[in-house]
Amino acid sequence: MAVVILPVWLQRQLLHLVSLRGHAVLLTGPAGLGQYDLALALARAWLCERPSAHGACNDCASCHAIDVRTHADLFVLMPEQQALDLGWPLDASTQERIERKEVKPSRQIRVEATRAAVAFTQTTHARGQGKVVLIHPAERLNAESANALLKTLEEPPGHTRFILATEAAHLLLPTIRSRCQAHAMAWPGEAEGLAWLIQAAADGPTLAEADWTACWRAAGGRPQEALVWARLGVTARLWADLPRQLVQGDWSLIADWPIPRQVQVLMLLCHDAMAVATGAPTRYFAAEALPPSPVARRLSSYWRALQQAWRTAEHPLQAGLWAEAWAERTRAVFARCASSPSAAIHSRP
Repeated sequence: MAVVILPVWLQRQLLHLVSLRGHAVLLTGPAGLGQYDLALALARAWLCERPSAHGACNDCASCHAIDVRTHADLFVLMPEQQALDLGWPLDASTQERIERKEVKPSRQIRVEATRAAVAFTQTTHARGQGKVVLIHPAERLNAESANALLKTLEEPPGHTRFILATEAAHLLLPTIRSRCQAHAMAWPGEAEGLAWLIQAAADGPTLAEADWTACWRAAGGRPQEALVWARLGVTARLWADLPRQLVQGDWSLIADWPIPRQVQVLMLLCHDAMAVATGAPTRYFAAEALPPSPVARRLSSYWRALQQAWRTAEHPLQAGLWAEAWAERTRAVFARCASSPSAAIHSRP
């Protein structure tokens, strides 16, 4: 398995993190800024046999063991589905139950896995660099899992350190956050972010410069999120046409997207529509691509409904019925906004 070369903005942060002396670090920030990559790079540095101020050597037996997912002193705690996606092995019992289709891979961190992580900290380390528990995304710890972790996180036995990475720190228990040194993820500049994005997609979609810029805007300046949009087929033309089609109830451009992504694009549309309604600049779409002057109070109800939809977006919903319902709801919301007598007031600069 190839070593992931950290982007320059993550390398800068790693320099700071390797100098910390605490036993638990919490990486916080929105999705797409590289929390997992930075967390794994920090774990490599802590366990490396020949570390430097810049991190791991990437050449020793310890670094190789992490590359092939067999390091005896590293425990990666994450939802089963995410572990499978990222190539981390599950315990034999869980793997067998999934293969037999007795259970589906979880999207939350189960308490049984958390207890296994706690047990891991109580055994002797195999190498001389101590032990590391990496938890990502930490907001997927349910209440029972989080409580099972608290005592060990406060006073880990031996030379054990924790790295927690989260895309929603507000969902973590305050008692979890208080036991960690928090590090807010830094945002890259547009030039270095776009340069990384084009390089990272060398084996993926071939897009024009304007298309990459559209993906960057769709992601709000988060590089890994921009790469996801690119792989979904976002281009400059699609992104410019999307608001008009959605407010007309036309779902053809996003019909094949996963439901969480469909919810997300509606939230981006609603965000920018509310910005226009209140005289603020847009963030995700060009202002001229948006429908004329929606009324903020009407959009507030729509936004609350989207937030509720986001909470259930990963449930096994019937995609066709879901899309049909939201296409009609979106069309109705913006049709009412456009025809509102107060729309002209809100359209004035």
